[in-house]
Amino acid sequence: MVDEESVVNFVAGGGRLSAPDNVTPRYRGELMRLMAIFVDSEMAGASGFADCINLAPGLKERITATRIVFDKFNHARQVLDLMEQFGANTAQYVGAHPWAARLDRSVNLGTRRIEGDMRLNVFHYPINGWVDSVVMNCLMGQATVVQLDELTSGSYQPLADALSEILPVEKRHAELGEHGLKAALDRGHDPTDAQASVNYWYPRVADSFGSSTSDHFAQHRKYGLRQKGRDELVAQWQSLVHPVLSRFGLGVPGQASLRLGEQASLQ
Repeated sequence: MVDEESVVNFVAGGGRLSAPDNVTPRYRGELMRLMAIFVDSEMAGASGFADCINLAPGLKERITATRIVFDKFNHARQVLDLMEQFGANTAQYVGAHPWAARLDRSVNLGTRRIEGDMRLNVFHYPINGWVDSVVMNCLMGQATVVQLDELTSGSYQPLADALSEILPVEKRHAELGEHGLKAALDRGHDPTDAQASVNYWYPRVADSFGSSTSDHFAQHRKYGLRQKGRDELVAQWQSLVHPVLSRFGLGVPGQASLRLGEQASLQ
């Protein structure tokens, strides 16, 4: 039987585990939690974005939105297959939560979880129209890229391999969000409205990186599942999204240099 100390020492030396039989119960618990967060977030993200397909302004955009929804459901399936190897009841998973359900737009959960639902909190908030959806996709798409990029170096090889295949697709989703926002502004969409969407989604996406004091992060680092803390990940995300916002003449909430002179707001 694999013991805790051996696993910790093995991954500390750069080793990677390859099968459920190689892990300890504690390692399994943290690994399953990470996988559940990913699957729940992809399920909720796809379900929420599916409602936006018919809001798209043209057929090309609707096809693109449909493809994103398909990809996200498929990514959930890929990681759910790994969870099944650990005994997860995948047959009941799809109906476990109302994935398309959203809270009132005025709610701000911060980093607090809703019990039993492992989706990132950003996927509890409602989308308000097509431009709001592409702003959310632009910001959250890059956050997903940053988060998955780190997990591809994790100590459980099958998950790292699966996420390495998923990562390029998620990068494309982020690019499509950027293209969608540019197209909307080029068509003459009110930049003040786009800025309001940025003000709403920016802090909520930032919260998707979790708390800097999370007990789970210490365990993830111990088991080699993650290494970077919240501050480092947020800084990496900001380095990606701030230039994009600047190119579109949009400001970063909380910074005095907002082009439109608006106060940062959580709406």
